[in-house]
Amino acid sequence: MTSNEPVLPRVRPEIAALPPYRQGRQADDAGFKLSSNENPFEPLPGVIEAVHRAATFNRYPDATASRLRAALGERYGVEPEGVHVGAGSVALLAQFIQAVAGPGDEVLYAWRSFEAYPGLVLVAGATSVQVPLRPDSGHDLDAMAAAVTDRTRCILVCSPNNPTGPIVTAAEFEAFVARVPADVLILLDEAYAEFVTDPDAVDGLAARVFEAHPNVVVLRTFSKAYGLAGLRVGYAIGHPRVLDAARSTAIPLSVTATAEVAALASLAHEAELRARVEEIIARRDALAAALREIGWDVPEAQGNFVWLPTHDLEGVARAFDDAGIVVRAFPDGLRISIGEHESVEKVLGIARSVVPSLSPAVAGAPDSVER
Repeated sequence: MTSNEPVLPRVRPEIAALPPYRQGRQADDAGFKLSSNENPFEPLPGVIEAVHRAATFNRYPDATASRLRAALGERYGVEPEGVHVGAGSVALLAQFIQAVAGPGDEVLYAWRSFEAYPGLVLVAGATSVQVPLRPDSGHDLDAMAAAVTDRTRCILVCSPNNPTGPIVTAAEFEAFVARVPADVLILLDEAYAEFVTDPDAVDGLAARVFEAHPNVVVLRTFSKAYGLAGLRVGYAIGHPRVLDAARSTAIPLSVTATAEVAALASLAHEAELRARVEEIIARRDALAAALREIGWDVPEAQGNFVWLPTHDLEGVARAFDDAGIVVRAFPDGLRISIGEHESVEKVLGIARSVVPSLSPAVAGAPDSVER
C-alpha cells in the first residue's frame, strides 16, 4: 500500500522532541495579560516619533548597531568593541552558548530559572546541568560551583531569577566567580536589573565584574524596563574577544534599524524611565506583601513579577483564566507580571479565593505553558 504522506527531511531526534515556543493568548478587552513580564506603559517620550522619522524599510540596518554600541559604551565607560547588541537577550544567550558549547560539553544553570535555557542548550548540542534552587527560590551558588566539571563550558546566572524573583548578592557572585575556572564562560543574565532594590544585589555593570573577570559577560535588555519588547533589542558587555565569539555566531542583520533607533531614543529619557520603574516597583512590593498576608509563600520579588508556588496548578491557573487574567503557568507555580494599576486588586481577589488549595511545590520539568 502506497502512503500519501510526503517524505520529509530527517530532524535531529532531540529537536523533534523539543516543543516549539508557544506564546499564550492575548487577554480579552476586560482582562489583563500578566504572563510575559511586559511593561504596562507605552514607550518612553519621543521613541515612537523617532522611529517614524527613521523608518527606511527598504534598506538593511547597520549590521553592528554601531550607534547604539557607541552610546552604551559611553554610558558604561567601555569601548564600543566591548558592547554587543542582539535581537533581545535571548538571542545573545543563544549566540554565547553556541560559541562555547557543543556536543559533549555542559552548560550549567540553576533550576527553575529562565525557561529558554534548556532549549538553547539543546539546540547547541550541549548537555544541560540543572542545579536545584535553594528553599528560598534563589540560586545555590555553592552547589553550582561544586557541579562544575572539566566538561563545563558555560554557566548561566540569572539575577533576579526569572520566574521566582530572588537576586544573587554581589558577595555571593564574587565568591562564585573565584571558584570557577577562568576559561569557563559565565553569563550574568540581568534582564530585570532596573527593578532591583536590594542594595546587596550584584550589579554586573556598576561593579564592572567583566573587567576583573574576563570570563564574565553581563546581559541586559530593552524589553522590560524600557518597554521595547516588541522590537527585540538587548545588549552584552564584556571582553571584546569574548564578544567576538558571539558576534561570529549571530544571525546577520537581526537587529533592525527600528530597534536601534528606539533604543537610542529611550536612553535619552532616564528620568521618565526611573519614574515608571519606581511605580512598577511600588505595585510589585504592595502585591507581594498583600499575597503573603493572605497566605501565599511569595519569595523575594526583585523583578517586575511575583512567583506563586503551588501544587494545585490547574485549579489556581483556571481561576485566573476564568477571571480574564492571563498568567504564566509552570509545573510548580505561577508567575504573575506586574501590569496595570487596575490589575492589582483583581489579582489579589483571585489569589484570596484559591488560598485553601495552595501549597509549595518541588521544581518540575523545564516546560511551561502560557495561559
